[in-house]
Amino acid sequence: MDLRDSPEAAAFRTEARAFLDAHAPEDAINTYRADVDEEIAVERSTAWQRTLHEHGWAAITWPEEAGGRGLGPVEQIIWNQELARAGVTQSLFMVGVEMVGPTLIVHGTPEQKEHHLEPILSGEHVWCQLLSEPGAGSDLAGLHTRAVRDGDEWVVNGQKVWSSGAHYSHYGILLARTDPEVPKHQGITCFACPMSAPGVEARPLRQMTGGAHFNEVFLTDARIPDSHRIGPVNEGWNVARTLLANERMALSGAEGAFSFDELAAAVRAHPDRVDAIVRDRVAGLYANVRTLDFLNARVITKLGRGETPTAEASIMKLKLARIVTDGATLALALLGPAGMLDENGEARRFVAWPAMHIGGGTDEVNKNIVAERVLGLPRDPA
Repeated sequence: MDLRDSPEAAAFRTEARAFLDAHAPEDAINTYRADVDEEIAVERSTAWQRTLHEHGWAAITWPEEAGGRGLGPVEQIIWNQELARAGVTQSLFMVGVEMVGPTLIVHGTPEQKEHHLEPILSGEHVWCQLLSEPGAGSDLAGLHTRAVRDGDEWVVNGQKVWSSGAHYSHYGILLARTDPEVPKHQGITCFACPMSAPGVEARPLRQMTGGAHFNEVFLTDARIPDSHRIGPVNEGWNVARTLLANERMALSGAEGAFSFDELAAAVRAHPDRVDAIVRDRVAGLYANVRTLDFLNARVITKLGRGETPTAEASIMKLKLARIVTDGATLALALLGPAGMLDENGEARRFVAWPAMHIGGGTDEVNKNIVAERVLGLPRDPA
């Protein structure tokens, strides 16, 4: 494992840092915070996406013919690190750029690529996920939303939940059951669902942070043209695997999610609340942060050698979830009663970060992946 940038990686990091120093927005907004005006957040995020597109930074790993830079995952990781250094938080275009776009590049028709890829990069279209359901979250293949063929259209009925940003999205990538008679993984089809279509209703869900970023989405006799189908009929699970692999990689880094330096500053500012137990917890957090750094370096090293990482994204996702929840708990304890003040922000993080153990694949799902691919344990029954 090499902890240093290769000459090529170092040159790319210098280029990325120079661009961000010149163009990163000073008023970057975290759209996931409860105290952020959503309309302003969407407006500023869209403007930033346009800037990235105009200067060729909107999609690091997309092929050049699709509008990207044609670079590899090593450069993507470096780009994410530099975004965090510049204080630019996760974009509301993450689903479109880092998940839907790569999926369309692999599984989409030429017409779908022509219609969707450019608007994703330019910020014209925001995408959301229409995957999880009230009874099908960890077991995504157990979904019950039905799509029935009617000529050149599909009539869709069902309910989705935990759809981030669905209420301001233009499209949702949808999984629906198209054949209930075959094993569950074999009867699913993937669609690009226009969120403005009749019969599609997004209802924001109020979270305990006070925000309403997530939604439940109801589909009632919603009609989706067959031209919006992504991949063959009943082979949507293969499309979903591509989509979810990109999601786990996008969510696996600590960049922008947790700052050990900020926690260390809180420790120094409150020496009266630091005892042997707190010191042990701080040391454990530091060890986890460094472990995540080493895992990141391991992935970069593998990719640089042309090797394919196995379960690293799942391990990193598990580690990140532990870091951010433990960090928020400790920070709140250090601040004492002051931590409950709304303007402080630590109370908000304390109630927000448990969701990291669910979003992008639950801890249990990721542990199964690690058990099967790293430890060689038997697979769960399909």
